[in-house]
Amino acid sequence: MKIGELARRTGVAPRLVRYYEQQGLLEADRAANGYRTYAEDDVERVSRVAGMVRAGIPTRLIKVLLDMEEARASEAPTCPRTVAEMLAVELVGIEDRIACLTRSRDTIRDVLARTEHAALLSEAAAAGTTPAAGAR
Repeated sequence: MKIGELARRTGVAPRLVRYYEQQGLLEADRAANGYRTYAEDDVERVSRVAGMVRAGIPTRLIKVLLDMEEARASEAPTCPRTVAEMLAVELVGIEDRIACLTRSRDTIRDVLARTEHAALLSEAAAAGTTPAAGAR
């Protein structure tokens, strides 16, 4: 598939797809005309990378994590001490962000549940989505 199709299917701008490629997070083949082409597996990879970026994980660490996941799938992972130290520091940050997001989610859920908009919670859960941004 071409970059536009990958972007459409993942919700990631083509510019970001190219950036992910520059950072070594994604590899594109090239068609005879020079256009980038992507495989079906790249949809999941770009979605995963975008999710990690939105979660605040730096791209340098995303590369390490993706490489380790691939290694873990095929063999026992190895991890140099410098990488382990970087991962340990990042883990603390991730846990802090999760705690912050959990508090925010609980506050939002409580406020909605106690207002005339409580039905939005069950509607969103039934639809498998979050309440629409325009429903404020």
